[in-house]
Amino acid sequence: MVPEDAVYQLPTTNHERRAQRDHPPRPADYNPAMSPTEPPLPKPPLSPRTWPTWIGIGAMALAARLPWLWQRAIGRGIGTVLRVGLRERREIAARNLALCFPELDDAAREALLREHFTALGIGLFEFARAWWGSVDPMRKGLVVEGLEHIEAARAGGRGVIVVSGHFSTLEMCGRLMCDFVPLAGMYRPHAQPAMEWAVRRGRARYAAAMFPKQDVRGAVRHLKKGGLLWYAPDQDPSRGEAVFVPFFGQPAHSLTSTHSLARLSGAAVVLYQHRRRPDGGYTLTLWPALDDFPSRDATDDTARVIAGIETMARAAPEQYLWIHRRFKRQPDGTSPYAVP
Repeated sequence: MVPEDAVYQLPTTNHERRAQRDHPPRPADYNPAMSPTEPPLPKPPLSPRTWPTWIGIGAMALAARLPWLWQRAIGRGIGTVLRVGLRERREIAARNLALCFPELDDAAREALLREHFTALGIGLFEFARAWWGSVDPMRKGLVVEGLEHIEAARAGGRGVIVVSGHFSTLEMCGRLMCDFVPLAGMYRPHAQPAMEWAVRRGRARYAAAMFPKQDVRGAVRHLKKGGLLWYAPDQDPSRGEAVFVPFFGQPAHSLTSTHSLARLSGAAVVLYQHRRRPDGGYTLTLWPALDDFPSRDATDDTARVIAGIETMARAAPEQYLWIHRRFKRQPDGTSPYAVP
């Protein structure tokens, strides 16, 4: 449930199908509080090459225990450091904001850029708390809307794909929503073994299940059994079936996998909006299930999903992940991020 973790890809070539057959994905990790299946988490990797990562994980775990008021203040400072120090990402975010908010003047976009990096700095603490800390302070003042839409969508034992976008609040709001419904998720395994183990261990505290992105069959089985799968399909994929659909008026290369998952599993699709309010509290909103989804047209279905995520991003623009190259692939082969 982190940026790019939730990108889901169906095998589309013979090579990919053979790779998945010859190297089957490991089973999902299940939270025993929400599932009768309890595959054990492997022992943590402790070789010397993982020690620097463990030091970083330890620092994040300690930071996760700071008071929430302190974390928000420190996060603002970290956001400033990120904005100044990460020049390439700052330029990507600025370009995205220029493409998506042409109605704003330069000063307004610069203010939004600053707010975005502030949200990223606070988001580091939100991730750490969700994985390794307490979310009790976040439960105070929490507003949850639309749970009845999940119950209606699950009528008759139907599974539900819970679709959101990549926001800085992604992991925190995933954990908070798991207080109310048993969400599973799809994720991309981390390349660093120690980080992979620590994040899997952290998510096992609250998620119903976590499926590596290669475990398409496991995710579909989960949905067919009436499970809920949280999924964020709003990043530009390097592989998988994708089409160009509008996002803030720009052609956005987008996975058709929400359509595919719904078609394969018979699951309903519910959009999930989440944001951190100015007072530091959170509002989680579930929308009614999409009507007539999936249709026979994968492009139309993908456009509906991405339009919903755009609505979410307009509601909390500073919290959307603008540092991602969302428009790096264009129908004419150009890139808006190319340096002249």
